[in-house]
Amino acid sequence: MLSLPVADPGTPDARSPLRYLWWVARAQKGPMLIGIGLAILWWLGQALVPAAIGRAIDALTAKDVPLLLRWSAALLALGVVQAVAGVLRHRCAVLAWLAAAYRTVQLTSRQATRLGATLPKRLSTGEVVSVGNSDIANIGGAMEVLLRGAGAVFAIATVTVILLTTSPTLGLVVLIGVPLMAAAVGPLLKPLHSRQHVQRDLQGDLATRAADIVGGLRVLRGIGGEHVFAARYREESQRVRHAGVRVASVESMLEGAQILLPGVLIACVTWLGAHFALDGRISAGQLVTFYGYAVFLIAPLRTLTEAADRITKGHVAARRVCRILSLEPEFRDGPLRRADADLSGGLLLDGESGVAVRPGRLTALAAAVPEEAIAIADRLGRYALGDVTLDGAPLADLPVAEVRRHILVADNAARLFTGRLRDELDVTGTATDDDLRLALQTACAEDIVEALPEGLEAHVAESGREFSGGQQQRLRLVRALAADPEVLILVEPTSAVDAHTEARIADRLGKARAGRTTLVCTTSPLVLDRADLVLFVEDGKVRAEGTHRELLRVEPGYTLTVTRGEG
Repeated sequence: MLSLPVADPGTPDARSPLRYLWWVARAQKGPMLIGIGLAILWWLGQALVPAAIGRAIDALTAKDVPLLLRWSAALLALGVVQAVAGVLRHRCAVLAWLAAAYRTVQLTSRQATRLGATLPKRLSTGEVVSVGNSDIANIGGAMEVLLRGAGAVFAIATVTVILLTTSPTLGLVVLIGVPLMAAAVGPLLKPLHSRQHVQRDLQGDLATRAADIVGGLRVLRGIGGEHVFAARYREESQRVRHAGVRVASVESMLEGAQILLPGVLIACVTWLGAHFALDGRISAGQLVTFYGYAVFLIAPLRTLTEAADRITKGHVAARRVCRILSLEPEFRDGPLRRADADLSGGLLLDGESGVAVRPGRLTALAAAVPEEAIAIADRLGRYALGDVTLDGAPLADLPVAEVRRHILVADNAARLFTGRLRDELDVTGTATDDDLRLALQTACAEDIVEALPEGLEAHVAESGREFSGGQQQRLRLVRALAADPEVLILVEPTSAVDAHTEARIADRLGKARAGRTTLVCTTSPLVLDRADLVLFVEDGKVRAEGTHRELLRVEPGYTLTVTRGEG
């Protein structure tokens, strides 16, 4: 039984779409070669049927019963060969389709993981989603049609040889007609290619728009803006529709050419064959053979034009995949290789702003402009370039994986994924039930789990849509606490919860993170009042530091920021 190959075939060649398609084909060369061989056998079985029928008719005309029986047996054998080869060929074709499609999914998923925070900066969500929606099908279709296309070429060559042997004139008609039909289809491929490329780009933009609308639907309904965004989506959808119509106009011409051109060739071959039969140059059986071949040629010729269409679509899809695979991470591993012990207990310092996260303490960062706090958190977590040091060593000189193990940045853009709630909260798979219970208590999220009939075993829907905004924020905090990193950076972890819950989280956070390094970016007085040290950032620089109450007395800018101008 054939099985889907999942072994890593090595590094893909993403320098051009054609190179990528060739790499995909070589990565599964075994099934591809077997499939091509079976396709040739399948087409050959069909190609020999008209010749066998013609010989059987001649035997019947000559009243040669033994010869008639032999050719009848040959027809039966050809039918068996077609059936067996056709089934196995189809299995290989499906295998090639699935292998190419899912290998592309594996590569793009692996590349997305490798790029990390770089991916959303370089590509839109819709462009990445389109790879899984349509591009893998087109790449798989290109691999599948290669099997039938190779067999079709062999079948046309076989028929041409038979016709040349029987009647050189008719053989030359076929030999000249096939390239002419291919040349006639050629001018349609370039406009088809360009229009498909435009349509793919518009589909990616539309998918991005849809993802944004779905993600912010609750907010849009709250402010009454869903009609505005629905109108924008409708406008972009119409652009995609018009682009699809333009693609379909060329495809319809290509489909028509697949019928018209072989039909013209059939008419020519049949007309010449009939005249030759009337002149006595060929027998009645040979006339039937020629007509049978004229009809038979429709299938391989149609397959060749279909192959041109599918390979064009595969080329367009491979271009998008190559664009993703050609991206390089914004951050690369530095030259230093430090042991875990060297990184624990060190001072995390942002040289640009002067923010110093002291080890073992709960530090709060209050910024006059919220975007400044986010930028500092990104630099401290090495999600943005900056002059940041950890225990005196530049963060840029450390391996990215090691930085991620020691420093965790948790913000409100983090998502909940589909799956079991326990797995969503314990992403490392190392937290015990007591660890999860402590994290749930710290984030005041016990009521969320208790309300679920299955508790931690409950299934979470996509993006956690069954939870409210405040519940999602508390669950994200649970996930960050359960990871128990050495340095935890929280960005506005209580912005969506009520004041009572916020006060309890602020009381419990310091106790839960005792002995660990924690930075909370917030302007909430309830959280700031529980911090060991508060840093006030204005114009991208630390302007003051101290406790919350000290800064309220001595720093007017801080007072204005945390009281929202009400102090």
